[in-house]
Amino acid sequence: MSLRSSVANGGADKSSGSPPDGDSMTGQEKQKKLLASDAGHFSMIKALHLADLITELNGFCGFMSILSSMRYCLGPPTSYGPIYMALAFIPFGLFFDFMDGKVARWRKKSSLMGQELDSLADLISFGVAPASAAFALGLRTPLDTLLLSFFVLCGLTRLARFNVTVSTLPKDATGKSKYFEGTPIPTSLCMVAAMAWCVSQGYVVGGRHGVIGGVMGDEEQSWWGGVHPVVGVFVGWGCAMVSRSIHIPKP
Repeated sequence: MSLRSSVANGGADKSSGSPPDGDSMTGQEKQKKLLASDAGHFSMIKALHLADLITELNGFCGFMSILSSMRYCLGPPTSYGPIYMALAFIPFGLFFDFMDGKVARWRKKSSLMGQELDSLADLISFGVAPASAAFALGLRTPLDTLLLSFFVLCGLTRLARFNVTVSTLPKDATGKSKYFEGTPIPTSLCMVAAMAWCVSQGYVVGGRHGVIGGVMGDEEQSWWGGVHPVVGVFVGWGCAMVSRSIHIPKP
């Protein structure tokens, strides 16, 4: 999650009773007016700021990671190229996630649309993409997939809560929020790094050692297909994201 939300909400309470026009309009107000008034097929493109386009690249990296995980599932389990690609796209998404906030502050242009784009891109790159990679690596039983879904939904809820509460969190002298409430969703890169290590050591379905930690239950006989204990890491990470008692200082 980038720092764009703090930028976007910084001037949100400065509106007066009458709508401003001309040079008195903020960047957010200009973008809102442009989106509402221009009905052309590609009018939305004109309303995007440079930071918004960088955010789109974050979402692109997340989607490419998901496709690479799907490609790995279609091939032999020891052909690790696609899954390495899936895991590599996610750090690139983090790079663009950092850059969009820096560009927004550098150009002094932010928007509520950019804030929403940022959250959606983060969900794809740091929620759905890591869960897809875990599925590809062997967490494929019905209970595994249910628990991976829990992780993704926790990320979705955490991002929605952030957008709602960011304006009420304590701010420093520059107007930035002092801390994240709950672990930020990009911290899922820690699990991405762990999955890359598992691939290198053969701890994958069909690999030299199989899925790390094995499986509890019979994958073929029981209706729930057993469960891989390692999926508990995703459950714990999801709980940490939605926690209100965990405060992570912002850099």
